[in-house]
Amino acid sequence: MPPNPFHRNGRPRHRVVVTGMGVITPIGMTVASYWEGLLAGRSGAGTITAFDTAQFPTRIACEVKSFDPASVAEPKDARRLDRAQLFALGGAAEAVVHAQINFERVDRNRCGVVIGSGIGGIGTFEKQHLALVNQGPGRVSPFFIPMMIADMSAGQVSLRYGLKGPNYATVSACASSAHAIADAAHLIERGDADLMVTGGSEATITPGALAGFCSARALSTRNDEPERASRPFDKDRDGFVMGEGAGIVILESLEHAHRRGVQILAEILGVGMSADAYHITAPAPQGEGAQRSMRAALADAEVPLEAVDYVNTHGTSTDLGDISETEAIRAVFGGHADRLIANSTKSMVGHLLGAAGGAELIACIKSIETGEIHPTINLDNPDPQCDLDYAAKRVVKRPVQVAISNSFGFGGHNITLVVGAYSENGRR
Repeated sequence: MPPNPFHRNGRPRHRVVVTGMGVITPIGMTVASYWEGLLAGRSGAGTITAFDTAQFPTRIACEVKSFDPASVAEPKDARRLDRAQLFALGGAAEAVVHAQINFERVDRNRCGVVIGSGIGGIGTFEKQHLALVNQGPGRVSPFFIPMMIADMSAGQVSLRYGLKGPNYATVSACASSAHAIADAAHLIERGDADLMVTGGSEATITPGALAGFCSARALSTRNDEPERASRPFDKDRDGFVMGEGAGIVILESLEHAHRRGVQILAEILGVGMSADAYHITAPAPQGEGAQRSMRAALADAEVPLEAVDYVNTHGTSTDLGDISETEAIRAVFGGHADRLIANSTKSMVGHLLGAAGGAELIACIKSIETGEIHPTINLDNPDPQCDLDYAAKRVVKRPVQVAISNSFGFGGHNITLVVGAYSENGRR
């Protein structure tokens, strides 16, 4: 008898499906408005309004400008939550409604939360440190620590819905939310949970974070044209544009989704992870670590290279990063690379750092749903070393059955998620 493809190492391997999505982004605070903005090629970049940037070489970012904390928490509670936690609650609320979950009718002991953040409550940290320095320790808020620590977005979502299954954060810089989704998928796949709220949240447009990235010369200084500053794969790119927000998805085992009778949006087919072990910020030459991440994900998904239709790139608009990812995609896909469509969501929303992977996976799922792949904006003068089809300034209309989403983080963290259209018979 041939081996059961839904078993691994003698254990059941549950299929993992997506049943809900929610976002808070600089171009839309619902999935519908976010997707409409992506298809329209709308930039979320502008001059920073949250604080005075006169002394900074970079004075632009992709801010979430119309977010109302009262939309997700009572005013008293909202004051005790960091902006990143509020974003997570907002994204989770939309995702839970989208997935039509009545938590009174599921086993909450088997429902969990994994939400990643690269930095956590850095805005709270900066404000409370100023209070300490200027006013003394007695002026530091008693809520400082729970507002600041990176795991509290997951904790707050768990508290909001009474979810008692696995609950924690992943912290791997710009790969944090993709790692969160991978962990959540693995928990369901091996039978440790039935449903997971997962993704990422980040709110790092603060004086300290901006100063740090400016000192590292990682950011674009195209201050006079903020909407044109994020330009992945363009030869005139000069760094990334900071963003903020949240991208949250609901993952369930196929059996659990069927029992609830809910619509299935897509299926998580595979996950691959690797480390560069090369440099704290620069990617390995030829994207060697990214190559291994993509190969591992495709092997886990058990889909041939030719089945992949679309790559949502990490695509940050940095010199080395864009080139190395292009080289990695070409090395992995060979001749099929010329038939792929790639793009960069960051060209419009900026770099959401620890929330990027969640928001970008949602873009992949919308492409699977609609047969449309959003453009990469500002790609006016392609870098000769970045020679894929990046959907430059155009929407590509084609069926998408399988997509991959790449996320790479400082420290050499690489992760690739493979997502596909749901089929009752499965792909494995």
